[in-house]
Amino acid sequence: MPIAAGMFSRWSQENFFRYMRIHFGLDRVIDYSTEEIPATTKVINPTYRELDGMVRKKTSLLTRKLAEFGALSLQGEVAPANVETYELKKATLQEQATHLRNEVDQLKVERKAASRHISVSQLPDNKRFTRLSMQSKHLIDTIKMVAYRAETAMAHVLRERMSRPDDARSLLGEVYRTESDLLPNHTDKTLTVRLHHLANHCSNVAVRHLCSELNSTETQFPGTDLRLVYEFIASQNP
Repeated sequence: MPIAAGMFSRWSQENFFRYMRIHFGLDRVIDYSTEEIPATTKVINPTYRELDGMVRKKTSLLTRKLAEFGALSLQGEVAPANVETYELKKATLQEQATHLRNEVDQLKVERKAASRHISVSQLPDNKRFTRLSMQSKHLIDTIKMVAYRAETAMAHVLRERMSRPDDARSLLGEVYRTESDLLPNHTDKTLTVRLHHLANHCSNVAVRHLCSELNSTETQFPGTDLRLVYEFIASQNP
């Protein structure tokens, strides 16, 4: 049971990040300003990365040479000339494979001797780098996550009036894209948000229910004394 609970939790997290990337631009770059990386931060050792890449490259070449060596066979009649050509090709491939194997072994020894991670302060001057500033992104990502929680709360309300509850977020997306009117009234201290009709009657019923629930909270628009009032109106066109 603990494993199953952990798996479902992981799926929920993956779905959350996938949704945030698609609809909230979670991975979008906020600005291009940079900042220094703390000197104690651990990074991949450039020497280790270079040696590791060479090991992979040489190992791939060795694998291909061994495959060629294994696939090579004597073609045609067993004549001295054919046999000599076959043995020459076989010996050449074997020599190349042996040379590559020695190179791979030597590179692995060098890679093992190199530290995989080093601190930024240990990087050579020509290998040092900066990173994108994270202060603005942390603030914007926090706002996005608050917006996601607000959207989730509204989706729960919409599902109470929807025959297909899984479409609640899609319906909210449609509401976001639909034109609306903002009508401030300083006498009554209200800010009316007037939503226009949607594509079908079922969506209209669900959104009317959402407006009713939002009005019951008597929320004030931030920075003002205006109470938010949500109205849903039908088309004004005949």
